[in-house]
Amino acid sequence: MNRESVSSSNISEIGYDEERRILEVLFSNGGVYQYFDIPPHIYAELRQASSIGQYLNANIKGNFRYARV
Repeated sequence: MNRESVSSSNISEIGYDEERRILEVLFSNGGVYQYFDIPPHIYAELRQASSIGQYLNANIKGNFRYARV
């Protein structure tokens, strides 16, 4: 999955597979997580959020299944 660099204190890169609806997040500490069943509009909102970390915490964590890769 291709990821793009983002400006965030806790997140280095994010990527999205629209066909499989998987969001992949590379955290600054090196951890990589995949979040499942993410609708395209959620990924679009994440990319445009003024704080990617806050958006992830408020709208994705706890609301979607995930796994550490």
